[in-house]
Amino acid sequence: MAEKLGGEGLIGELCNGFELLVDGDKGAITFDSLKRNAAVLGLQGLSDGDLRSMLREGDLDGDGALNQMEFCVLMFRLSPELMEQSEVLLEEALEQEFKGFYY
Repeated sequence: MAEKLGGEGLIGELCNGFELLVDGDKGAITFDSLKRNAAVLGLQGLSDGDLRSMLREGDLDGDGALNQMEFCVLMFRLSPELMEQSEVLLEEALEQEFKGFYY
């Protein structure tokens, strides 16, 4: 997936995923917004405990919700394929950024 989308496309897709799950009033994914939208991710069969566990796993700042950065980090952690592809995309981006720097 990451190869098809490229770096910017992948980030865009993750942002779209975040927007599908976010609580509009709080600007973060809360337990209630995740439960309400779980079917979008195919998670309608998960218990409340499982959903809370998902939130805890990604909640880096301990506020009980996932901001956009925490959501993206969690998605990368949960998908080894994304992790591998992100390394390739990062290397390519760095090469482009520093292409003229050393020459």
